[in-house]
Amino acid sequence: MGILVENVSKQFGSFKAVDQVNLEIKSGSLVALLGPSGSGKSTLLRLIAGLEMPDSGKIYLTGNDATSQSVQQRNIGFVFQHYALFKHLTVRQNIAFGLEIRKKPEQKIKGRVEQLLELVQLSGLGDRYPSQLSGGQRQRVALARALAVEPSVLLLDEPFGALDAKVRKDLRAWLRRLHDEVHVTTVFVTHDQEEAMEVSDEVVVMNKGRVEQVGTPAQIYDNPATAFVMSFIGPVNVLPSSSKIFQSSAFESSNPQVFLRPQDVIIEKMANGATAAATVNRVIHLGWEIQIELNLDDGQVVTAHLTRDRFDQLELEPQQRVYVKPKDAKSFPVYYSI
Repeated sequence: MGILVENVSKQFGSFKAVDQVNLEIKSGSLVALLGPSGSGKSTLLRLIAGLEMPDSGKIYLTGNDATSQSVQQRNIGFVFQHYALFKHLTVRQNIAFGLEIRKKPEQKIKGRVEQLLELVQLSGLGDRYPSQLSGGQRQRVALARALAVEPSVLLLDEPFGALDAKVRKDLRAWLRRLHDEVHVTTVFVTHDQEEAMEVSDEVVVMNKGRVEQVGTPAQIYDNPATAFVMSFIGPVNVLPSSSKIFQSSAFESSNPQVFLRPQDVIIEKMANGATAAATVNRVIHLGWEIQIELNLDDGQVVTAHLTRDRFDQLELEPQQRVYVKPKDAKSFPVYYSI
């Protein structure tokens, strides 16, 4: 067992930040806490770290009850969004800091620092100061510093939030490779769905202080447990079940709302008994795919995503009449707004 959270709650005034959360994170796994602002993901991370104490419930780390332990007793590595590096220390000194506080032998510290510099691909930059590094390099130094003390658990709070999109993408691929080398139990907080899906073994989707669903990226995307999960993970059309696009197809639902992924909207140039009429409102070229905005005859607006090959076959243009049907759709008893 890596981390076990049992019925944990945390309240700030009248606000329930974490509400009776139960969660098990396997040893050696890389798990994302995903959710919108205010969902409780950062508070849960801080509770695991010992930076906040729960109002109720228990937290176990590597099989031991850590609920009342201090941060120092938990053997946690923590990486913040804004690096939190010591500006007056070199890269090498920043990485060595935790080991020096623990009074490790000087030779052991030196060897561990050089090992980590190579691991985070910063060999040769050990004598530089944080101000002489790029944002991505500073974040790698922060990760190396957290790993230096050989933590049982590594926690990252929006680790790439302060970086631009290209650097973020490069670093999350690097983080996945790094984790596959060190295999330390890792939990990271993000509100970026793509980041969570790309990097993690499992995703914990949170909303209003509670866990909505836990699963692999494929499970979360293909089999969402609630309307909130489906609406938060990836783009989706939310339509009334009375819409003509469903009346013309075999799909039936007793619930008032139906969720339809853009890639599951099939567009044809000719009508058949299973299609509904629509008008192309807008064509948006996204590079790897084409986004089509459609107006159904019943007034509903639907977004479809097409491959470039399929778009070229259809030769779609604004104001063109087309016919659509759902390939797959899902409905849920209750819809949670984000």
